[in-house]
Amino acid sequence: MTTTIHDAQFSALLDRLFQQADQAASPDFGTLTSEERERLLHSKTEYLSLYQLLKGAWLPVSRETGTLLYMLARSIRATAIVEFGTSFGLSTLHLAAALRDNGGGRLITTEFEPSKVNQARAHLAEGSVEKLVEVREGDALTTLASDLPESIDLVLLDGAKALYNEVLDLLESRLRPGAIIIADNADFSPEYLARVRHPHGGYLSVPFADDVELSIRLA
Repeated sequence: MTTTIHDAQFSALLDRLFQQADQAASPDFGTLTSEERERLLHSKTEYLSLYQLLKGAWLPVSRETGTLLYMLARSIRATAIVEFGTSFGLSTLHLAAALRDNGGGRLITTEFEPSKVNQARAHLAEGSVEKLVEVREGDALTTLASDLPESIDLVLLDGAKALYNEVLDLLESRLRPGAIIIADNADFSPEYLARVRHPHGGYLSVPFADDVELSIRLA
């Protein structure tokens, strides 16, 4: 059976974008010291300042994580997905491909940097999956505060790490039992990890590979 991610044109798009990401310059933090970067990375009020500096940085998931996203969404036949942190749309493409192969659905993704929103939309259109995706521009604490699916099957957290807990707060009441949450670079969000790993917190969670936390909603 042919899958979208193995379609010749779609696969070539993914390969090209991953190559561009690999060849891109290292993120430019300007004159920030390492201490200032750490402070901004963990700040719940100044995170936009850091990510404005990174507005040209790709910050993609790895190829392996992209494939994992597709596999997980297919395995639970997800039709309602929410993504925090679109960037240039590489993870979005994998999730949208899974929706298409599941027979359709809705992917809500959010990104505050306008130039990345424009590029992500162009990539989704090139992959012919744009009709499955709603890209919301702005701060996720606003864009994900309303108009969500009644039942969410899968969540990807890959935006400002300091907000993982707050974004989960917005989504949690709509997570169906068995919903999957993938948190990229979750080690930068100890508060989030403590929540999903708590034995009575309503989740079962385990670190996966080097930089992914994989959780399911139990109730």
